[in-house]
Amino acid sequence: MKTRNELEKIATQIRKLTIESIAHLGIGHVGGSLSIADALAVLYFDQMNIDPANSQKQDRDRFVLSKGHGGPAVYSTLALKGYFPLELLYTLNQPNTNLPSHTDKNKTVGVDMTTGSLGQGFSAACGMATAVQIDKAPYYIFTMIGDGESQEGQIWEAAMFAGSRKLDHLIAFTDNNRMQIDGETENINGIHPLDKKWEAFNWHVQSIDGHDVLAIQEAIIKAKNVQGKPSMIILNTIKGKGAEFCEGLVNSHNMPVTKEMADKAIERLESSWN
Repeated sequence: MKTRNELEKIATQIRKLTIESIAHLGIGHVGGSLSIADALAVLYFDQMNIDPANSQKQDRDRFVLSKGHGGPAVYSTLALKGYFPLELLYTLNQPNTNLPSHTDKNKTVGVDMTTGSLGQGFSAACGMATAVQIDKAPYYIFTMIGDGESQEGQIWEAAMFAGSRKLDHLIAFTDNNRMQIDGETENINGIHPLDKKWEAFNWHVQSIDGHDVLAIQEAIIKAKNVQGKPSMIILNTIKGKGAEFCEGLVNSHNMPVTKEMADKAIERLESSWN
């Protein structure tokens, strides 16, 4: 397993590349991308059974980004992992790109499910986990939902299904950054207490610091050892984490990012490792 230092450096690289690619376009979903960078670092570089040289191997673990607007962070992660050249990140959301704003498995190597319509990715992940159960396969289905997305009824229909079917090879995360496009989640349609809700749907639940890479690592290992229940790991995060121009701001959901803003944020990120 990788150390805290190694994982934090990877998460910093993911944030740097995400900020750069969005700044190159000039606008993008920066807030909800940066808040999941730590989880992606742990998943792709420590906990998932994957092989960039064989991206379609049958026994690989799968990841479904249900909150599809976090796509820029997933692309940065995939590029760092070696699925495609880093240079492609600068085609983000450009005409004829293979890196659209929301993830698309038909366009991007390493993406396991097309997402964007909130709630649907989570349902797809539950279906994939059902296939694992039927086939008695060894791999895991990981999925990331948003706290704003958790206001969708489809999330809870799928949650009820997964709990009743005891899909214990399904490990889900909630990016609980407490903000969505229109404001703070609690002021729009409160979803808390999240842990009690998931427990009521017969899920194994952990609530952790979503920016503590070792806590994420430990939570995933615990979830893999759970039998008879799907697992929900609630990541308590900060929207825009790591970029001073948008950290903790509601308007970071989709915002203009200039080269100057990006350069300043990246300089600050890099200085933390000097």
